[in-house]
Amino acid sequence: MNIFSKAYCRTYQTIFKWIIPLMPYREPQILNSVLEISKTLKEKEINNVLLVTDKGIRDLGLTKSLEDDITANDIKLSVYDGTVPNPTINNIEEAVKLYTENNCQAIIAFGGGSVMDCAKVTGARVSNPTKTVRKMKGLLKVKKPLPLLIAIPTTAGTGSETTVAAVISDSENHTKYAINDFKLIPMYAVLDPKLTINLPKMLTATTGMDALTHAVEAYIGRSTNEHTRHCSLEACRLIFENLEKVFDDGKNERARAHMLKASYMAGVAFTISYVGYVHAVAHSLGGKYNTPHGLANAVVLPYMLSEYGATIHKKLKQIAVYCGIARPYESDQIAASKFINKILDMNEHFGIPKRFDFINPEDIAELAKHASAEGNPLYPVPKLMSAKELEKIYYLISK
Repeated sequence: MNIFSKAYCRTYQTIFKWIIPLMPYREPQILNSVLEISKTLKEKEINNVLLVTDKGIRDLGLTKSLEDDITANDIKLSVYDGTVPNPTINNIEEAVKLYTENNCQAIIAFGGGSVMDCAKVTGARVSNPTKTVRKMKGLLKVKKPLPLLIAIPTTAGTGSETTVAAVISDSENHTKYAINDFKLIPMYAVLDPKLTINLPKMLTATTGMDALTHAVEAYIGRSTNEHTRHCSLEACRLIFENLEKVFDDGKNERARAHMLKASYMAGVAFTISYVGYVHAVAHSLGGKYNTPHGLANAVVLPYMLSEYGATIHKKLKQIAVYCGIARPYESDQIAASKFINKILDMNEHFGIPKRFDFINPEDIAELAKHASAEGNPLYPVPKLMSAKELEKIYYLISK
């Protein structure tokens, strides 16, 4: 990246860091069970809600207790279960139509990050009916507050229940982009480990690695504060201590609870301190090849950390020492290497590939361009990279 582009990016990021403490950030109120939702709706005098989920979750019967409790409390319920991984604009418009036709007053998101992203942008479209999803792309484009939004994560990874972000796929041009606005933060988050007990092993692994990526990228970036650094470190510690446990024994409810807490804390951290190029590259892969986001993050993370090099050795050592991966007396470089190797070892344990075999070399320039457009100047990365420089990462992760 040339000197003028670097100066622009760093100036933009510095100004944004100063502004963030003045912005209306809040953390959602935590509920411990889906059975607390009906009472909350009654207190808000809401008697008509839209449940946003996906067919897999509903077919497993995970939403049944919630649906039964809501209807038993004389609250009208409409259900949109058409959400797909990497939710599309079509998903949003279908859910909006169901919401408006049934005169709903609130939205409940029940599922993983895709479901919560779909629900967030559905709420944004409902409250801003003249604004298309494409026009909400980027920062602070959602003008009016959303209807009451309650998020129920069934995975411990995205942290979407506490973030300002929603990521939507545009199926017309095969791109994936983020909508970032404080109005997207849910009012309530239900952290119930029982809902994650039957999560498939690979989904457990990849969503957990997604949470780790959130925590690490937030920590190594240049827009941290004391609170986000604490959240990142605690999230990393909980993930390193519990992710392999829940992968090997999915019914370990205590470890599942720790992973939900880790995901939530990582979400708090990156909402304020942002992510980095790992996410930008992962989003480009999701848009082009429909690669699951957590899987893409897991593969890209160690390569990008290595590419950042000495710019993050000190910070990686701090995380590694905090998590018991390295010793305080070891050099920054050795500790950083141990940290990256730990990630590679975890990926191997989970059966996550080191590289992808579907990346077409002819697509790489386009993919890198999309990643650069997402990351620059927004993400306060430790080392700025142009689209041309980002191309190297795609070659490293390709077979």
